[in-house]
Amino acid sequence: MARKLQPAARPAGRPPVAVEIAPEGVLAAASPGAGQTAAYAFVPLGPGMLTPELEAANFRSPEAIAGAIRRALDEVSPRTRAVTLILPDPLVRVFVLDFDALPAKQADAISVVRFRLRKTVPFDVEHAGVSYQVLTQSQTECKVLAAVVPGPVLAEYESAVRAAGYEPGAVLSSSLAGLEAVDQMEAVMAANLSTLAITTSIANGQDLLLYRTLDLPADPKLRFYEIQRSIAVAAAYFEDKLGGRPRHLHYAGIETAAEFAQTVGDPELAVVEWVPRPDRGAMTTLPQASYAGVAGALAGAR
Repeated sequence: MARKLQPAARPAGRPPVAVEIAPEGVLAAASPGAGQTAAYAFVPLGPGMLTPELEAANFRSPEAIAGAIRRALDEVSPRTRAVTLILPDPLVRVFVLDFDALPAKQADAISVVRFRLRKTVPFDVEHAGVSYQVLTQSQTECKVLAAVVPGPVLAEYESAVRAAGYEPGAVLSSSLAGLEAVDQMEAVMAANLSTLAITTSIANGQDLLLYRTLDLPADPKLRFYEIQRSIAVAAAYFEDKLGGRPRHLHYAGIETAAEFAQTVGDPELAVVEWVPRPDRGAMTTLPQASYAGVAGALAGAR
């Protein structure tokens, strides 16, 4: 059975190093110690080297991927061989499930969550990486955040990390990890843009109201429309659930915040950086990319 995913939940004790493996390249970050500036390194991947797929191999050359992971992690000189592994959003299905109650034992609770997911996800849940986090709980109801990724896909990414000489100590999706980088109790709407997909999310304190990943078309005009539509849908959902329009959109991705604001085209929605591009601690040339995942992962490091 594949090992469990660990969804973002502000848990303490994750490794003080993270690596995000994305179609654009491998981004590594490590925290030297409390209060010190994190070190970052990026190794680009060639076109087609990594394609996030639920039912097929993701790596065109596993050896090349492992080599990129090794170079990026070695550059940041981690204090441990254990790392938080961050996966592309399209690989991780995220759900908010309602239960009357969950069993007290984690193993029993995982079985209940798996059972609920069987008719929801388009792959084998019994051998998938599954984890859950209780968002809210009362005597009569329990709201649970569940994350699931196909077992063979999880094994492929974990094997690449091990081939690079490191050990995956926790596994997160990019946007779930990124939500830990936003330290606000007020409601937050966020967008994470890659070359292949956009994820929109809405968090209100410890509650996740929306989490939606949309694959983007290759055609530039259709891509432009789908990005605008995705943000408009999220903003409408925000207003419906919280009784007012969002004023800010926390953004991370392959465009600058200013460029993304032009794409969104909503003058009443201020696009702000989810996590700024690091201006210190860069071991290699850093591209315009999402740094929310690795920053969020380090926020929960021990």
